[in-house]
Amino acid sequence: MQTGVGAVGRWFGVAIALVALVVAGAAVVAAASAGAGQPGSPIEIRIRYSRFAPDHVEVPLGRPVTIVLRNEDPIDHEWIVGDEAVHDRHRDGSEPVHAGRPAEVTVPAGEVRRTTVVFDRPGTFRFVCHLPGHESYGMTGTIVVAP
Repeated sequence: MQTGVGAVGRWFGVAIALVALVVAGAAVVAAASAGAGQPGSPIEIRIRYSRFAPDHVEVPLGRPVTIVLRNEDPIDHEWIVGDEAVHDRHRDGSEPVHAGRPAEVTVPAGEVRRTTVVFDRPGTFRFVCHLPGHESYGMTGTIVVAP
């Protein structure tokens, strides 16, 4: 074992190198996180075991956001975003069909669907699968629309 100024200097150098690696790694993670949800960057929501992942998404107000819905389950699901009035219509069956609406998408088993949505007001909105029993099982999430 070495002692003295040379050994202390080497340990100090190793400590500085480790701190530099940690700082560089944090910068890479921050840069990757900053790119999520940017215009042109799709947000992927996976459906697996009748759950949405992620179940919380933040998007900008007034900008097109492309959502990629990847259903990895062997059963169909849907992704419906809106306020409680939208969800009430789907719960009571008065609006069972939603083809052609960007915030209301059917995702067949094992398939991928893309939709582009522009949120025109800030707030927190839920997304839900309203197929029988799915919402009560917990197949919900939130979208936060921020200015």
